[in-house]
Amino acid sequence: MDPDKLLDGRLKLRHLVLVTTIAEHGSVLRAARQLHVTQPVVTRGLRELETILSAELFERGPRGVTPTIYGTAFIDHAQTILAQVRTAGQHLGELASAQVGTVTVGTHLAGSNVLLPRAIARLKRERPQVTVVVREATPDTLHTELLTGRIDLMVGRLTTSNDREHVTQQRLYHEPVRLVTRAGHPAQELSSPGWADLLGYPWIVPVRETALREELEQVFFAEGIPIPENRVECTCMMTLQTLLVETDAIAALPMLVATGSGELALLPPLLPSVSRLVGVTLPRNRSASPTTSLLLGCLRAVAAEIRERL
Repeated sequence: MDPDKLLDGRLKLRHLVLVTTIAEHGSVLRAARQLHVTQPVVTRGLRELETILSAELFERGPRGVTPTIYGTAFIDHAQTILAQVRTAGQHLGELASAQVGTVTVGTHLAGSNVLLPRAIARLKRERPQVTVVVREATPDTLHTELLTGRIDLMVGRLTTSNDREHVTQQRLYHEPVRLVTRAGHPAQELSSPGWADLLGYPWIVPVRETALREELEQVFFAEGIPIPENRVECTCMMTLQTLLVETDAIAALPMLVATGSGELALLPPLLPSVSRLVGVTLPRNRSASPTTSLLLGCLRAVAAEIRERL
């Protein structure tokens, strides 16, 4: 027969269910009982299928039916197809309940050290099959990726948005920004270090595209001192932490970065006016997927724990 005839619209899934049920039970009558239909309905459906295939699928006998060579071959394929359909239905059901799926989250300095890792860990405990993709970049880059659909949400510092038409923000907690050094840094031995005591050390400052850089420059300007010339401009957390631990550098970082590491230590507060409102940014006109909603729930739960510590 011409295989393309199987795609002309006459072959239905009910035919596959019918033929595999007949084969399983060895009887048209028993197949009808299993399918909760009458025997003539099963007989008519089988005849339709045999006409489509131009082949007899079963040999009729006094004790039931037995598949022919054509029937055996077709039944094998029918069982495979039905298994794939059931798997597809299960997969869609898992996606709908966030059992599996992928969520892509963009992050920058605030939130990447404690909030996001703990939320991901919580999510993976509840839904091990969910894949979380984390992308780190500057806020302006992440904003573009959010609007173009490359990421599902942003986690980090919230600033006054000029794009309320396209994004919405959810506040989670305020986190102070503190000066941070390695544990055992010479400045840690001073009882009350001031700016004059710290400017001789190397500094790590955020890149110019960040709000924290602007705020630090405002603090230096208010103190009447220039931004340190001996500096590295960096927002990559791994590079930044390694530089802090292995050198005498000083950096202005969200407080939880230091409190979560035994290798880092806080200096006395010199930035009382600088803090971070940490939260989530979402596209306004795009519904959150089930996996995105599940991660949002984990972020809110972890944020509640963090608020108790701050």
